[in-house]
Amino acid sequence: MAARGKVIEQANERGASLVDSAYAALKHAIRESVFAPGYQASAAELALRLGVSRTPVHEAALRLQEEGLVRILPKRGILICALAPQDIAEIYEVLIAIEAGAAELAAKMPEAGRIVLADDLDRATDAMAQALAAGDLTAWGRADEAFHRLLVERCGNGRFARIIQTVNDQSHRARMLTLRLRPRLPSSEAEHRATSDAIRHGLSGLAREAARRHRIRARDELLPLIESVGLRHL
Repeated sequence: MAARGKVIEQANERGASLVDSAYAALKHAIRESVFAPGYQASAAELALRLGVSRTPVHEAALRLQEEGLVRILPKRGILICALAPQDIAEIYEVLIAIEAGAAELAAKMPEAGRIVLADDLDRATDAMAQALAAGDLTAWGRADEAFHRLLVERCGNGRFARIIQTVNDQSHRARMLTLRLRPRLPSSEAEHRATSDAIRHGLSGLAREAARRHRIRARDELLPLIESVGLRHL
């Protein structure tokens, strides 16, 4: 009986591992727009394209549906959810609120922790500058995401990171889809450095306002841009 139980346990672990792998692969493909918004396919087709098994893809899709990235359509397959301009506006409201709070909290940390975080934020900003100089917009987008992820994950409030995760995935997809349309990418670097400098020096009010202004500026630039080029969804 003990041996049989061990076999069942190992099988369950393998199944969970396959689902985790399918979830990671499908989520990455959605975030990087390998599967564009509005794309619809069966679990079997997605499994074939991702090189994974069909059953784990269905289980992974259930998790992604909870995160708002896909919709499972009975007998019709899996639909990659699109973001309307109103969705983008709502996502930015969440980002503005949480990241402003995260920057304020980070600036209130003990000095040693503030300096380490500020240095790491500056490294992400340096990577953005290098990518932009090289014309590598994909690398720029990933470095930009790294800055914002570090800010929230390291501010000392673990709930912030959990709350923001879903909209982060959605905002990253919007970021990657609109990079070539946005005229003021260099502005982000200066705004990031204003946030990290305020954190480094423990200026909580300035850190909060710098993070808030940065996201507001990005929102106010992106939404009219989406409208001007006639994008109905991302």
